[in-house]
Amino acid sequence: MSDILKKLHQVLNERKQADPDSSYVASLYAAGTDKILKKLGEEATETVIAGKGGKREEIIYETADLWFHSLVLLAHNDIDPQLILDELDRRFGLSGHEEKASRSKT
Repeated sequence: MSDILKKLHQVLNERKQADPDSSYVASLYAAGTDKILKKLGEEATETVIAGKGGKREEIIYETADLWFHSLVLLAHNDIDPQLILDELDRRFGLSGHEEKASRSKT
């Protein structure tokens, strides 16, 4: 796992103990899953809009927000980002059709 993912994962877990009035992430945790999902949805929409606009800097900025809030969701659910990387690794080399078919069999 990249150093930045490790650092973010550690900080996001530490924020579970932080005061929601002093930490944005702690305030998301305190508000619960629905608030985290709402924020993630907003970031996904902003990423789509940036992609549609085609401006490289905006796509990078919005994708960073999307990834960050995805990591918040993972931490909220005690999911290590390495598990996502492992799943991507498992899928590597499979066609999208093969991967989708493998999900319907499990």
